[in-house]
Amino acid sequence: MKKIKSAAELNALQEELNARLDPNKPCIAICCGTGCMAHGTRNLVERFQQELADRQLTEKISLRRTGCHGFCERGPMVVLHPQKIFYQRIKVDDVPEIIDKTILGEEIIDRLLYRDPVTKEKVVHEYEVPFYKKQMRLVFGMNGMIEPTRIEDYLAIGGYGALAKVLTQGDPQAVIDDISAAGLRGRGGGGFPTGRKWNATRKAEGSPKYVICNADEGDPGAYMDRSLLEGNPHSVLEGMIIGAYAIGSSHGYIYVRNEYPLAVENITLAIDKAREMGLLGQDILGSGFDFDIVINRGGGAFVCGESSALFASIEGRAGEPRAKYVHATDKGLYDKPTCLNNVETWANVPLIINKGAQWYAGIGTEHSKGTKIFSLVGKINNTGLVEVPMGITLREIVFEIGGGIPKGRKFKAVQTGGPSGGCIPEAHLDIPVDFDELSKLGTMMGSGGMIVMDERNCMVDVAKYFLKFLEEESCGKCTPCREGIYQMRKILDRITNGEGKLEDLDTLEWMGQAIKDGSLCALGGSAPNPVLTTLRYFRSEYEAHIIDKKCPAGVCKALITYGIDPDKCTGCHACARVCPTGAATGEKKEVHQIDQEKCIKCGACYEACKFDAITIV
Repeated sequence: MKKIKSAAELNALQEELNARLDPNKPCIAICCGTGCMAHGTRNLVERFQQELADRQLTEKISLRRTGCHGFCERGPMVVLHPQKIFYQRIKVDDVPEIIDKTILGEEIIDRLLYRDPVTKEKVVHEYEVPFYKKQMRLVFGMNGMIEPTRIEDYLAIGGYGALAKVLTQGDPQAVIDDISAAGLRGRGGGGFPTGRKWNATRKAEGSPKYVICNADEGDPGAYMDRSLLEGNPHSVLEGMIIGAYAIGSSHGYIYVRNEYPLAVENITLAIDKAREMGLLGQDILGSGFDFDIVINRGGGAFVCGESSALFASIEGRAGEPRAKYVHATDKGLYDKPTCLNNVETWANVPLIINKGAQWYAGIGTEHSKGTKIFSLVGKINNTGLVEVPMGITLREIVFEIGGGIPKGRKFKAVQTGGPSGGCIPEAHLDIPVDFDELSKLGTMMGSGGMIVMDERNCMVDVAKYFLKFLEEESCGKCTPCREGIYQMRKILDRITNGEGKLEDLDTLEWMGQAIKDGSLCALGGSAPNPVLTTLRYFRSEYEAHIIDKKCPAGVCKALITYGIDPDKCTGCHACARVCPTGAATGEKKEVHQIDQEKCIKCGACYEACKFDAITIV
């Protein structure tokens, strides 16, 4: 495509591309996000291409390789347009039948439909799936509409129209005022007002000024930023270009995890295409504004998600944070004024410019506007990425969107905010999800990780797990974080081994507060949260480990012994089949036994038994 030299040319091209779209033309949208690719989507695409070619249908039926649709647990997924028929867990051998029966014959294939785990009802259309019903997919929804490697798809739905709008108006301060009026807050964890950050960077002395996209997503189980970069990279680029224009920057960086190869591939292609068409580089859209972007692959450290450690990494130094009294807006990358926002924050910017600050401010709560994308994982029926309006309750997310807890088990807690977030019990599930309400409970929104736990999770073990992760990811620069997290983890080790003392609980609380007060950066400042919140809401579990020498959830190996209830054992042999050491033995249809000398307490028998015959003492 030729280089676009003005906003008028861009508008004409958008109209031309949009006019080519036939809303009634059959289209097969295949999720090609990383999750579905891991389940064989590449083979599905090849089979669809082959079958369409064999039937000479290539021109009559479109095949669209989209980014992540969000419902990752149900991949590979296919949505058939224009009816929006939703097929899930597709196999290669299903492809001919889908084309012949549904696309050509208008027949629904029953076995490929989604079945609600609660009501057991089958769902035909994507918009009827409970997982999607209560979402508000403003940012993430475009993933299922476009092919991320085709800039034409993004342009056809109005892409880069927001950029043309601000460049035509020619008032950078007005852009900042719009972002401020919209109430957009950073989606990377801190929730700092975006407009205020942009304004401070614009007014700061020093040149050049830098704009950076933080895509160093390191939270276990979180992949929102990855999926946005993979599925809709141009929305992020457009947001960054608008931000750069607003603050007066000509240099941009995208700092992305090296473990995200597809995201790197798609954002690299997007930058090349945008540059080729005159949307990046010199004299963008004939406005005289220059801005370009460089991709920097992350150093592989969790701490590099922290702003000053990220700057150090880009500069080629070890990723270590610095004191926070030096603001990045004044002295950031190379000691120059720097505006750093995460992927999701940048992707919100074109929406605000296109639809207006007042529209955006009408979504959410008083102090938390817009939507937020969460990674909903753990002990939950519907795992995946969900985008919801600020102010929705945790109960709605877990039980209505997430479909509740598998196997009819009881909900115990949900951790928000990643490894340094806090664990929230059932008593607080009805609080609205926003920056301020979560902080009142001792946790945070963070970048959007949300891990659900059931009655079989030990909260002491959960706190230990996350503390171990943070201990390993600490850069070690400051003593409170380096030594404090280690010592807290050692205390948790003793408690889970049955060697704890009641005074350890007071020590953990005191140390946790000391680490929060004394650490150099946000990693240490939030690292005690898993311990402090589990102590606050699940103190009885700690006391059971210490006083009774028991783990109520049956997780801590030193405190449990597996046995078999003879009154419930049917002799089905399930425990014997899964036991890795041969500790579970017995003849079929006779009561089985567990040899305690051989038992390694792996819990495989406990999970396999369908009759609750395995006991934990």
